[in-house]
Amino acid sequence: MQLKSKVIAAVKELYGQEINEKQAQVQITRKDLTGDFTIVVFPLLKISKKSPEETGKDIGEFIKNSEESVANYNVVKGFLNIELEADYWLNLINEITEDDDHGYKKADENSPLMMIEYSSPNTNKPLHLGHIRNNLLGYSLSRIAAANGNKVVKTNIVNDRGIHICKSMLAWKKWGEGITPESSGKKGDHLVGDFYVKFDKEYKTEIKNLINEKISEYPALKDVSDFSAEFSALKAKKKTKEGHNDEENEKFKACTELSKYAENNAPLILEAREMLRKWEAKDPEVYADWEMMNQWVYAGFDVSYKKLGVDFDKIYYESDTYTVGRDMVLEGLENDLFYRKDDGSVWCDLSDKGLDEKLLLRKDGTSVYMTQDMGTAKLRFDDYDIDKMVYVVGNEQDYHFQVLSLLLDKVGFKWGKGLVHFSYGMVELPEGKMKSREGTVVDADDLADAMVNTAREMSKELGKLDGYTDEEAEKIYKMIAMGALKYFILKVDPRKNMTFNPEESIDFNGNTGPFIQYTYARIQSIFRKAAELGIDVKEHTPTNVDVDEKENNLIRMVANFPNIVAEAGKVFSPAIIANFVYDLAKEYNQFYHDHPITFEEDDDKKTMRLVLSKTVGKTIKNAMWLLGIDVPSKM
Repeated sequence: MQLKSKVIAAVKELYGQEINEKQAQVQITRKDLTGDFTIVVFPLLKISKKSPEETGKDIGEFIKNSEESVANYNVVKGFLNIELEADYWLNLINEITEDDDHGYKKADENSPLMMIEYSSPNTNKPLHLGHIRNNLLGYSLSRIAAANGNKVVKTNIVNDRGIHICKSMLAWKKWGEGITPESSGKKGDHLVGDFYVKFDKEYKTEIKNLINEKISEYPALKDVSDFSAEFSALKAKKKTKEGHNDEENEKFKACTELSKYAENNAPLILEAREMLRKWEAKDPEVYADWEMMNQWVYAGFDVSYKKLGVDFDKIYYESDTYTVGRDMVLEGLENDLFYRKDDGSVWCDLSDKGLDEKLLLRKDGTSVYMTQDMGTAKLRFDDYDIDKMVYVVGNEQDYHFQVLSLLLDKVGFKWGKGLVHFSYGMVELPEGKMKSREGTVVDADDLADAMVNTAREMSKELGKLDGYTDEEAEKIYKMIAMGALKYFILKVDPRKNMTFNPEESIDFNGNTGPFIQYTYARIQSIFRKAAELGIDVKEHTPTNVDVDEKENNLIRMVANFPNIVAEAGKVFSPAIIANFVYDLAKEYNQFYHDHPITFEEDDDKKTMRLVLSKTVGKTIKNAMWLLGIDVPSKM
């Protein structure tokens, strides 16, 4: 039964007016009220020209008289609560049991194509905890989008060029002594990341030396003995209500100027910039080193992606796309869309859009990230007939994608305005923020391995896998570990910053992945027990059996799963799926503890509870699949 269509028909019949589906608001009835579905009457009052109670009674009476599955109705203020006959729910469970794709819409040749970009790693360092949230969100979104009837292309853009790549390359050339992943026994992405950290350490030393060398040239800093401490104190005071006095203001200006001078003129950064110019000129030696080190990193990434259980349909590389973006900018320059400054750099003025000027090409002609993203976007739309492009990128890049959309529209690509930036919050550990340059990030591989170890230790302590072979147990340890990691991250509203707590995530109780996995395994154990007892597990439940409150709650939750999937797709939020499946698992466990199943004496009730359990298990599995999480049949 489609209640929305009933509401639309009621309004037309009772009040002579057409309404749309948005005006026919239907939701699950709150647990403290009597009913199964609630119709919100308030949007209809202008049409009925009656009170909320009178309007509710009119529509309730119409629906009850025209739909035999409606047992009763009641009106509470502006809410019409519809109560359905028990056999309606039992028939519905039978329908859902037969539908292997319950909650999913299948795409066809006319379905819209959605491309979802996620991961976007740099080849100067391994994947870290921040990348984990990005990958898990992107992969889950791709499955949710597909479940909502979209054709989906999962894509990745690898940042394999730029000054950050040259930093790792230069450090390897200077201090690597020819070391390789094979000779070091390290994953390639870890090895290259070590040299990125080494560069930053040496670069900071050079900056400090240059500041000490030049500080005497700044009269405002003549009495400063510790530049770093002085500059930090001035920065902190500038943010206070008190602010700087005149002397402090002069010092702050001098500190800022000297700091920028040192950062831009340290020998290492000058060498790195020269290496970037040589790379763009296809210098044979630089290019060969670049190809070699990138291959090390790609091999490392593949291992990490496999651990996380994510993949891609198409991978783009900025080394292929930056020239496309540069050509787009140069063409825009010829058409007076952009302008060149005296130093040779190319800019776009977006002040008419309430923004500022945006650098597109540096004075030496090299591309910036914005230019690269313009080129990548063009290549993607050349390759695919995309209806919606979704970028899964942290909220620190909100401004970047606002500008990108405007730039693409400016150069004539009207699809630019339709780009979606799926902006998510940062993830930290209880210890605080992480910094790649300082080597304080949490490595994705290390975290995944630590999660497996924790799952192994907890399972052994609880005796949950006694009697399993080592191979069986190890497979489940990994499933539990990844389920814990993925669920803990995905259950949080993606727009919010979050703190990932490994120990809390792997608890077998509470709002965790292992709790939900254990619930699924418990349901499978019921059917193994039924087989041992020789119980014939039927495919359909009788419709003449009484259904109590807990059973009815479970049926309603399972029936609502398609609406949950639709809402998650509409607002781009795996958290909606995650919290639904936790509530379902929690509700099932309460039902399990209060109701005998295989030992129920009434055969009809036994059959109903077995069919209901099977349907709940299938719904849990489908929901967890949307999150990229596997569920074990034994645990």
